[in-house]
Amino acid sequence: MDSMVQERIGATLTEETTKDRVANLNARWRTIQAERVLRLALLEEFPGRIAVSSSFGTESAVLLHLVSRVYKATPILFLETGKHFQETLDYRDELIERFGLRDVRLLRPKPSELLQEDPDGDLYANDFDACCALRKVRPLELAMGDFDAWITGRKRYQNESREDLPIFELDTTEKVKVNPLANWSPTDVETYFKEHDLPRHPLEAQGYKSIGCATCTTPVADGEDPRAGRWRESEKTECGIHVTADGKVIRTRLIDTTDQA
Repeated sequence: MDSMVQERIGATLTEETTKDRVANLNARWRTIQAERVLRLALLEEFPGRIAVSSSFGTESAVLLHLVSRVYKATPILFLETGKHFQETLDYRDELIERFGLRDVRLLRPKPSELLQEDPDGDLYANDFDACCALRKVRPLELAMGDFDAWITGRKRYQNESREDLPIFELDTTEKVKVNPLANWSPTDVETYFKEHDLPRHPLEAQGYKSIGCATCTTPVADGEDPRAGRWRESEKTECGIHVTADGKVIRTRLIDTTDQA
């Protein structure tokens, strides 16, 4: 083989190896930072007064695994909308068992409000926002009465409205919101999945990159925005539970918390 060709091949391999090394170092550094943020929030700043909100979607395993490394009894709030894919519910149960999560709470809409506002279960077909308010926003607001702060898995790269997402922010109810993965990149997420051999959401292989309710989520094509499948053909990009203090919308055991009428 020509020596110049060998040199070019060697240089390319070195460049690729260096890029991979840098990506892995960045991912590891961010992992350490995220865990430190979680330790600060869970054990020092808001002990006993903070929860994690999780959709148990395609990237949720990363945050939940980090939380389990810090404090397995952290309250995990899951919005049981009644419209989830069965695969999401099965994945939720798998992660709970695998990570040893001890306090996962199911937040449901009030039966009386469901009967009044969505008796036929098809409100989503006419009003996405009203459906999200009924099945997500109000149940979470009610549950958050027991907490001063909450942790989310949001990241800046997920959509344009999250480009300036801070690690700590204040929401409209004066609760502190903690986003330990705010500055993570897609490479960081993938690296963490591989390093810790985390299970993937079963629908991800079918083209679902961002997963919400089955009624309002579709697969996305290669190269398409991962959240394009959420509320497709509408201008809606967030369910409404992520609102900052200035009003800007950005985004074990199971405990059923909503037996109330």
